[in-house]
Amino acid sequence: MAKSLESDVQTVVAEQSALRRVATLVARDRDAHEVFESVTEESAKVLGAQVSSLVRFDDSQAATTVGGWSAPGYSHPPVPRRIPLDGETAVPTVSRTGAPARLRDVEPLSGEVADMLRDLGIRSAVAAPIEVAGRMWGAIVLSATEPDGFSEHDERRLCDFAELVAQAIANADARRQLAESRTRLVEASDTARRRFERNLHDGAQQWFVALSITLRRAAELLETDPAEAGLLLAEGRAQLATGLGELRELARGLHPAELSEHGLAPAIEALAGRTPLPIELDLALDERLPEVLESAVYYVTAEALTNVVRYAQASRATIRLGCDGGEVHVAVIDDGVGGADPTSGSGLRGLGDRVDALGGRLFLDSVPGSGTRLEARLPV
Repeated sequence: MAKSLESDVQTVVAEQSALRRVATLVARDRDAHEVFESVTEESAKVLGAQVSSLVRFDDSQAATTVGGWSAPGYSHPPVPRRIPLDGETAVPTVSRTGAPARLRDVEPLSGEVADMLRDLGIRSAVAAPIEVAGRMWGAIVLSATEPDGFSEHDERRLCDFAELVAQAIANADARRQLAESRTRLVEASDTARRRFERNLHDGAQQWFVALSITLRRAAELLETDPAEAGLLLAEGRAQLATGLGELRELARGLHPAELSEHGLAPAIEALAGRTPLPIELDLALDERLPEVLESAVYYVTAEALTNVVRYAQASRATIRLGCDGGEVHVAVIDDGVGGADPTSGSGLRGLGDRVDALGGRLFLDSVPGSGTRLEARLPV
């Protein structure tokens, strides 16, 4: 009895130590493949498996091995290797059910996966699902060379390792998304700068060049032909007015005057008034917000309205603005064709990046045939 208790304590200590080593790798944001190598080895040694593998579900029909470990004298499936998700072995069962699975003996089974396991000398297995961001990402599977080679609770114990793999994958995905978001923000900034430079060159700058020429001609005629010089000065005043108007339009595109002078609700009201579509307004916001928040909410609204006009084929739209629970929220709702896809263009991705940068959230509900609702919520 004492020896059995001592053995149980040693097993628990070994398992917790293995989990702690893997968790340390995850916490340090190490490369996901380094975590894969560690978790396949650590889990196999703790649960007494001769072979372990990590697989990623490609779709409902196939998976790919992304990690593996085997004890000396044994072999694990090659990495990477595409395997079908058919038959009654452990990994296909996890794929279908989303729950841990056990294979007691491979001998009676048929299929490509069963044949592969027999070729490797594997008779039994346990597998646990790996779920990332609410979807089934893959599975971790431990294999033994004897039938029924695992104890009663090994599937549950394997789930602890699967959760660490899921966290490592989520961390890697978050780093990737952050890098992509930063890249898009830089590209958007460069594009906006080039567009501003082009508009400045093609618009206001041309008027001021023309004004310079007109003034030089007027100066040359001032003594010999004062009347003609006067006409040129009048022409110069018109050119100056036009150039200043171009500059004002450019400045309004950078930061609307209504937003600076009057605040978010009046600026959105003015924006709606310039939109060639009936807009219903529900603007329940009285106080001024920090400038960066006002700008973000304004441009989310402006981009959403632009999309409505260009793509939605809508007959009307609604803008709802408010502030509660420590958040400012704005929603643009239309009765158009729906089916908006945030991955199909840069506009919605740019909005998402802008909102994410301020710690906010962007929601899109766009069922084909049922209109679109785009909502942003940002912490105040």
